[in-house]
Amino acid sequence: MTAAVDSIPLTGDRARAVDDRGLMGHPRGLALLFVVEMWERFSYYGMRALLVLYLVNVLKWHDADADSLYGTYTSLVYLTPLLGGYIADRFLGTRRSLVLGGVIIAAGHFALAAETMPMFYAGLTLVVIGTGFFKPNVSTMVGQLYRQGDPRRDAGFTIFYMGINLGGFIAPLVCGYLAQGPAFKHWLASMGVDPSRSWRWGFAAAGVGMLAGLVTYVWLRDRYLPGIGLRTPGPERSKDSATAGALTPEERRRVLALFITFIFVMFFWVAYEQAGSSLNLFADRYTNLHVAGVTIPSSWFQSAQPLFVLLFAPVFAIAWRELGKRGLEPSTCLKMALGLAIIGVGYLFMVMGGHVADSCVATHASSCSVASPVWLASFYLFSVLGELCVSPVGLSYVTKVAPVRYAAFLMGAWFLTNASANKIAGMLAGATSRVPSQTVFFMIPLAMSLGAAALMLLLVPTLKRLTQSVSA
Repeated sequence: MTAAVDSIPLTGDRARAVDDRGLMGHPRGLALLFVVEMWERFSYYGMRALLVLYLVNVLKWHDADADSLYGTYTSLVYLTPLLGGYIADRFLGTRRSLVLGGVIIAAGHFALAAETMPMFYAGLTLVVIGTGFFKPNVSTMVGQLYRQGDPRRDAGFTIFYMGINLGGFIAPLVCGYLAQGPAFKHWLASMGVDPSRSWRWGFAAAGVGMLAGLVTYVWLRDRYLPGIGLRTPGPERSKDSATAGALTPEERRRVLALFITFIFVMFFWVAYEQAGSSLNLFADRYTNLHVAGVTIPSSWFQSAQPLFVLLFAPVFAIAWRELGKRGLEPSTCLKMALGLAIIGVGYLFMVMGGHVADSCVATHASSCSVASPVWLASFYLFSVLGELCVSPVGLSYVTKVAPVRYAAFLMGAWFLTNASANKIAGMLAGATSRVPSQTVFFMIPLAMSLGAAALMLLLVPTLKRLTQSVSA
């Protein structure tokens, strides 16, 4: 992660950018970064929606192998930003790192569109490397738009977060339609193009989305982001490191609380990240995709989670604020325990949907796409309600509890937790071929989530004691 965002001097162009209030009280540069991040997430979630389906349906991989690769890929996507942020801090600056990352990501998606195995692996590698340069630095630039202690900062990051989910919502609809849509396949056939090659169009669309964001950024950055993202002078970069030293006993207790919390957060993401693997295959194989007389691509279900985030994030923000006014707002750790319980309850819907699919398989029917889309949609709704109790409040928790001089390191540890969870999630998804039924498989994350929620609930008083010196 990049460090010491606010150590960059507020002089010249950057001071004008920070003082700008042209976007509903926020710097206009926030709108540009919103659009750029939206397109980058479009490229990521578009390819994410297709990856396992492509491996299983086109390349004919076994489920376990496809899920394992998916887990490795998504874990590396969360791991490389640590290195990319360091390189940006020390050598390139966020502005150049963002452009470099965008170019590499786009190249990776276009390599995937070539549909050869060497280019397939090269494409995945390029996307992982490019994301390492892009992801931490666009977030850092949002932080650079605000002064230290600026009360607009949290709201600014909320707006930015909406851009992430807007891209995540649109991407599976577009890329999934191009890769799987019957109407598009029919059009390709009418043009004399082999419709089985439609997947390359989905991957290419992800690359086009990244290029759209990159071109927009390069075109408008000097106008809307003057002085933002330039490399920090050497003495400024080392300012905070001079104050680093041994942790006090009170700080050690806070760090211990963070690492305990990270363990439970990992359980949440293991359950949540089944979306791109086992749940994606459930949609493809067992879910009735005929809606209102139209056959929808199975990858469209990947738009459900970001859509629900867009709908419910403002509701949760208002709810926490109103509860806080009444002195009833739960502690962060209690919210996280609640999030784990909610996603566990969500898996009850998948257990019921899995039972419907298993009953169909047991009859040896020729087609077992009989589970109602309601089962998946209900799970995705509950997974997002859980996410809103874990992810945004968790990021805030790290910034509150972490000792200031180790904040960047501990935020990096938060993302390392995500990386580990994604790999474990892929390994769990691969177990679908080794359990007797879909029903049994979905009971695993159900029990894991509810068990972790119960244990964390028991530890909430301990975590409060460990962090009693801060408002957490």
